[in-house]
Amino acid sequence: MRFREKLARFMYGRYGADQLYNFLTVVFYLIFAINLFIRSYILTIASLVLLGYASYRVFSRNIYKRRDENEKYLKMRNSFVGAVKLQKNRIRDRKTHIYKKCPKCRATLRLPKKKGVHTVRCPRCSEHFDIKV
Repeated sequence: MRFREKLARFMYGRYGADQLYNFLTVVFYLIFAINLFIRSYILTIASLVLLGYASYRVFSRNIYKRRDENEKYLKMRNSFVGAVKLQKNRIRDRKTHIYKKCPKCRATLRLPKKKGVHTVRCPRCSEHFDIKV
């Protein structure tokens, strides 16, 4: 049997690599590279723990638990990326638009910068409310 077939047979029923695994390995390599210059036992142990946990996740047979862990990671990552993107858009649009929150559902709305009082309808919850610009 070829190596690839043996590996595929071994990995059958196991979770494999996902986005959390990729993140953990990138963090491992960063800590490892920093540790080349600092030479700390704490960083060595931390990097080995990360590598061990990432390997454990790849070879795990508990697919549902690993999937839940990955979903939690993706939810946290997407909320962080969304917040960074919102701040970037606020800076980009600071001269032409304002950002206000809906009082009912707390969704962030992007509104044109026009002086006066305007009635706004939230696209998420359809709430009507007045905004003074």
